[in-house]
Amino acid sequence: MSTLSHRRYVEQCHDSASPNRKVEPSWLEELRQQALARFEATGFPSPREEEWRYTNIAPIERKLLTAAEVPADNAAAPSLLDRCRIADTWSLVFVDGVFAPEWSYRDALPQGLILDSLYSMLEADPGWLEAHLGRVGVAERHGFIDFNTAFFTDGAVLRLDDGVILEKPIQLLFVSTRSDGRSTLRNLICIGRNAEARVVETHLGAAATGYLGTVVNEILVAENAGFTQYKLQFDGAKAYHFGGSYTRIARDGRYRHHTLSLGGLLVRNEVHAELGRAARTELNGLFLGSGRQHVDNHVRIHHNEPYGTSRVTYRGILKDRSRGIFQGRIVVHPDAQKTDAEMNNRNLLLSEDAEIDTKPQLEIHADDVKCSHGVTVGQLDPTAVFYLESRGIEERAARQMLTYAFAAELVERMQPSGFRDLLLDTLLARFPLAGVCKE
Repeated sequence: MSTLSHRRYVEQCHDSASPNRKVEPSWLEELRQQALARFEATGFPSPREEEWRYTNIAPIERKLLTAAEVPADNAAAPSLLDRCRIADTWSLVFVDGVFAPEWSYRDALPQGLILDSLYSMLEADPGWLEAHLGRVGVAERHGFIDFNTAFFTDGAVLRLDDGVILEKPIQLLFVSTRSDGRSTLRNLICIGRNAEARVVETHLGAAATGYLGTVVNEILVAENAGFTQYKLQFDGAKAYHFGGSYTRIARDGRYRHHTLSLGGLLVRNEVHAELGRAARTELNGLFLGSGRQHVDNHVRIHHNEPYGTSRVTYRGILKDRSRGIFQGRIVVHPDAQKTDAEMNNRNLLLSEDAEIDTKPQLEIHADDVKCSHGVTVGQLDPTAVFYLESRGIEERAARQMLTYAFAAELVERMQPSGFRDLLLDTLLARFPLAGVCKE
């Protein structure tokens, strides 16, 4: 992005800044100013950078995007929420980047759990927020993270005390209803020692609405704690989405992340994790592309100390002229002896014009480790298709069945059951199995 473009974009964002900004303390203003200075110097990432070589975000730079000042009173929001709400959960809802308490559900929160908006937390416990916000993912910082830091309008805070185990999940819903709108949110999640929680992060928007959503999650998992995160990215067909989860896992901690990318025109999903001694992480992803969709998945794991374990499994299904990217990198640092790491990426191309770029990497600086990676790219097995046809199933239905099975194998492992059922229903809508038998 040129200097002129920097200034125009920055001025545009300042003109539409949230009214909450006027009540911010000096430490937060300083955090924003530092990020803004970096963004003005470098702008959004470009394909000239190795980590962004497959994704050109020039269309975002050219759009006039504004932030909402109040929650939208839009009839589309409740119907969108109804599509993706999961039963028996607590929830926080943000509409066009603004907290919507009237659509959130926080009744009967257990003792030891704080679940609130970032700006409410800023009033209730500013000292704690100052000590934790902006501390994770600093080493991986790039233009989108700086943009998010400089201009986030609100976000979710989940604070779980030591020893608290949540029996039911929390759902964070981010809804976009405004054409050419901008939602910029920062979430902070802190899981105390020996505590456990599950979060379902859900992004959705009107099908014909073009907008930009940027959501950054900072996650701290303390010693012997467990945290599971599900991300359902189900944005509108014209949407631009950047989402990043940056996690620090202390000794004996456990972090599981499942990314399901099903919508959007141009999408970038990042999951980065830093592992302490004997920490474990499992990162799974499924991305579906059709039309001219562009879906970029970026995974990075740092094994910083000994005895860490990591597992990465991503699957892509692409048709029409869509393009998918998987970039996975596992870094084993010199002190991280006895590391056990595996990475696997499997991709299914359903048309000749679909494209996948995959780049798994292992960077190993220790000598007593067990690390491996694998990649497959291919089309449906014609032998399997023929076998189903020989059993009385039409060719198109046979292909749908095999594609559905390829995706469902990953989804069926997931909990909670309401989330899994929602995903399987979505897959069935994409790959219907009705009428599979010949008459």
